[in-house]
Amino acid sequence: MSNAAFHCIKTSPKKLLPLTLFGIAVTSFFSVQPAQAYAVTLEQMGSNVVATGSGPINLTGLTFGGSLGNIPAIFAFAGLINTGPSALIDVYYGFVGPASFGSGFAVPNTTSGDFVGIVGANDLLSVPHGYVSNTALSDSMTFDNATFASLGVTPGTYVWSWGTGLPNQNFTLIIGGAGVPDGGSTVSLLGFALLGLAALRRKLSC
Repeated sequence: MSNAAFHCIKTSPKKLLPLTLFGIAVTSFFSVQPAQAYAVTLEQMGSNVVATGSGPINLTGLTFGGSLGNIPAIFAFAGLINTGPSALIDVYYGFVGPASFGSGFAVPNTTSGDFVGIVGANDLLSVPHGYVSNTALSDSMTFDNATFASLGVTPGTYVWSWGTGLPNQNFTLIIGGAGVPDGGSTVSLLGFALLGLAALRRKLSC
């Protein structure tokens, strides 16, 4: 074996240390995802259908319409989904999006968290009374012994948006548990990271 080859084998563990650290850094970066805009997911869980909502809402670009009481429900024919316990809420208008996501109507058996809702047909967005723009929201409701068919909802992803494209200027409803697209930004960043990892590997190889 040549001296060069021996030197390569002898020093390769030290050369692999920065490569390993880089890989750990990339993994850590992608294990912590930035908060998504508000989205509510409707999923079949056993014999029940569960709606789970989370994320912030940016009210910039919407117009305040007043405060009133409201109840949790699904009016699919009117593009309405209200998640969370009955509460005093603030309403805003000024968005665009689908006017319906099915033909049914239903009220949940149990609810929890913040009251958040949307009515696509009437251009009304509901948030907790006194809600501060971009504050994180979280809520859920459960329909016992139900299916998408019995609720009269059509599986798919429905998005209502407003403003000038700033972060969190949208409300997303996902029926069926499909993932929320991130516009390709995460995929692009991962691609650059992997290219950097490959380049570093070539540089450290003999």
